[in-house]
Amino acid sequence: MSGPLSGYRIIEIAGIGPGPFAAMMLSDMGAEVIRVERAQAVRPGAGPNLDVMQRNRRNIAIDLKHPDGVGTLMQLIDSADALIEGFRPGVMERLGIGPDQCLARNPKLVFGRMTGWGQEGPYSLAAGHDINYISLAGALAHFARAGQAPVPPLNMVGDFGGGGMLLAYGVVCALLEAQRSGTGQVVDTAMVDGAAILMSMFWGFKSMGAFNESAPGTNLLDTGAHFYDVYECSDGKYISLGSIEPQFYAELLRLTGLGDDAEFAHQHNQANWPHLKERLTAVFVTRSRDEWCELMEHTDVCFAPVLTMSEAAQHPHNRERSTFIEIDGVTQPAPAPRFSRTKPEVSMPPARAGQHTREVLHDWGLTSSAVDALFESGAVQ
Repeated sequence: MSGPLSGYRIIEIAGIGPGPFAAMMLSDMGAEVIRVERAQAVRPGAGPNLDVMQRNRRNIAIDLKHPDGVGTLMQLIDSADALIEGFRPGVMERLGIGPDQCLARNPKLVFGRMTGWGQEGPYSLAAGHDINYISLAGALAHFARAGQAPVPPLNMVGDFGGGGMLLAYGVVCALLEAQRSGTGQVVDTAMVDGAAILMSMFWGFKSMGAFNESAPGTNLLDTGAHFYDVYECSDGKYISLGSIEPQFYAELLRLTGLGDDAEFAHQHNQANWPHLKERLTAVFVTRSRDEWCELMEHTDVCFAPVLTMSEAAQHPHNRERSTFIEIDGVTQPAPAPRFSRTKPEVSMPPARAGQHTREVLHDWGLTSSAVDALFESGAVQ
């Protein structure tokens, strides 16, 4: 691995959603991340693993309810820089691999924890998913058009933006601090906290009187403004506008033939926004998406076509930048961000459960006889 985190060793206790995303971000940046699966997850003869978020790391299978399995993980922790896990509070402790036990074994270890609600609080032990976390964080209420119910933005805000990305950031922060202090620590990442901090700008807008939280879909960035929205074209496809600044708005009016229309002269008169949106709706439906692209792409309208994933992978801009790559026939996003010297890369496709158990245990210091004994006892698979 050649990325900026090359040389760091990280253990990922297998989970779903934000944990694997954080592990992918760290391994894409060059860290050696070992994904620890349950022994029961091993399926002899299983086909290729197509879960993109599991790329770039080797996979071992350990029975963490077997005493020798816990001992094996502890031996790996001896030479790890960080561990990340995504269980409910208390589960790692009951398995005997909680932060107290792990930090006693390796005082420099960064112990990254990923939960929905956090390690404490009235909700901490309750089940939940992205939709619930972003609801309690005060985010989901504002993904709504005027007079309509909130629409979950896939699971990108809680699981990934406010979850996995925040966990990866927290782990790297703690690794940097551990280099100076020589001491590790616990990173408590909660999706409700992460979704809340992603709303920071809107808390600022609210305090300035520039965001009406009681009227979703009527504000500048939540589809209230006619110049910041998506519009349907004659072919049933969509384009997006973000013509906020006056010079960009003027370009929008010029290219739509509305530059001399008095009704559009007062851009920020919110009382007129619904009517002006109706007028722009009627304009954009007169041409296809490709026709609007031909007219508005590469201008200062702040314009882009609304693309599906497959369309995005084929768009000339994304192709020139190699924003998407193909690994073993699977199209997927390339590592991001980019670095001029320590360039991230995808060096291996997603692994099957337990695919690398023997070689990882050898590489991390266990003897051949010790590894054989672990297989014989069922502690590893």
